[in-house]
Amino acid sequence: MAIPPKYSVSDFMGYLKGRMALRLFQQYENPGWRYWGRHLWARGYCVSTIGLDEEKIRKYFRWQEKQEKQVEAVQGKLFD
Repeated sequence: MAIPPKYSVSDFMGYLKGRMALRLFQQYENPGWRYWGRHLWARGYCVSTIGLDEEKIRKYFRWQEKQEKQVEAVQGKLFD
């Protein structure tokens, strides 16, 4: 994906995530209790201006999954 230089990456990603979330919730009226009161997307995103190799992308995804599991563990303790 290419983003014109006049748009910041963070603004574009916020817009994209927001529009996709709205579309998902419109398409699937009841996405389930799993997302109620929680965010649909992860907090971050991966951006490269010069290109990333496949191993770096895999490493980022593993790191992101670890972060999400830590957040879920904390939320689970809060709601127990």
